[in-house]
Amino acid sequence: MYILGYPLGLIMRLLYNVLHSYGWSLIIFTLLIKLAMIPLSIKQQKASAKMAAIQPQLMEIQKMYAKNQQKMNEEMQRLYTRENYNPAGGCLPMVITMLVLFGLIDVIYNPLRHILGFDKAIIAQATEIMQGLGVAISQYSPQASIITSLQANPEAYAALGQEFITKVQSFDMNFLGINLGATPTFALNILILIPILSGLTAFLMSWISIKNNPTAMEGPGAASMKFMMLFSPLMSLWIAFKVPVGVGMYWIISNLFMVIQTMLLNKFYNPREMAEKAKQEAEERREKERQERIEAKKMARYGDADAKAKAKSQKEINRQKLAEARRRDAEKYGDAYTEVTDDDLE
Repeated sequence: MYILGYPLGLIMRLLYNVLHSYGWSLIIFTLLIKLAMIPLSIKQQKASAKMAAIQPQLMEIQKMYAKNQQKMNEEMQRLYTRENYNPAGGCLPMVITMLVLFGLIDVIYNPLRHILGFDKAIIAQATEIMQGLGVAISQYSPQASIITSLQANPEAYAALGQEFITKVQSFDMNFLGINLGATPTFALNILILIPILSGLTAFLMSWISIKNNPTAMEGPGAASMKFMMLFSPLMSLWIAFKVPVGVGMYWIISNLFMVIQTMLLNKFYNPREMAEKAKQEAEERREKERQERIEAKKMARYGDADAKAKAKSQKEINRQKLAEARRRDAEKYGDAYTEVTDDDLE
């Protein structure tokens, strides 16, 4: 993940050199990255809203051709083309988002490398010294453990040189009275609030993201989506007790930003509202076509020769088109050909 984290680490280092506060650098860094990713989030939201809009038609196709997978795929592709929807359109933003996320995690987990600029060799030596001291090392962010250990016992790290010791000692990980390098425990102190807030904000983010998306709360994948809405926050809560407070604070800031962003995007690209609008437009279109057919029949019935000829001509054209389509399907899929009746043209 170092390759992904390197350019982001330069931004974090610049912020820290200006602000001289790990806490404020972390907050501004998180907000800047999230702001830069808004265009990707908008594109992903649009794709989600479009999918919700065509979902009723998609489910109808799946039901109609449940026993003919090839025909189902062809009809689904026709639907995508007609609605100008690319099923893979939401994948690229998601992939880019994941890559950025991995880079962010690398920066947050490794402040010695990305913010203070130390190489792997000296960090490895510091790790050996800390292990020799019997200090507990965070599995997720060992470099934060090194910083905390050195600041508490700088003499033990004398072999690494004064420059290393001075830089690490001056690295301020305190923010609003909280040591961001400390790891929370179940003890009743202020640190326990970080994992709890991390879990709560993760749940809030999941709930808001899913509640307006009918494709998530309805259909075959609804059960798994609801499970993930509960499971992800619990995982966030559990992991937040394993990592330094700074990582948990990053998650809280990120979750709150995503909550606000999702609420704003839903004002403009709400998947549920778009699905309802598409359904209403489809019903209105079908009703209009039905009324046109009724009107044509009435005109033909009352002796309007031109209307009668037009209705008859159009009816024959529709009959021929439907018959030809049935013949092609019968030949292609081995189905029995069924003659077209007047009821089929209603």
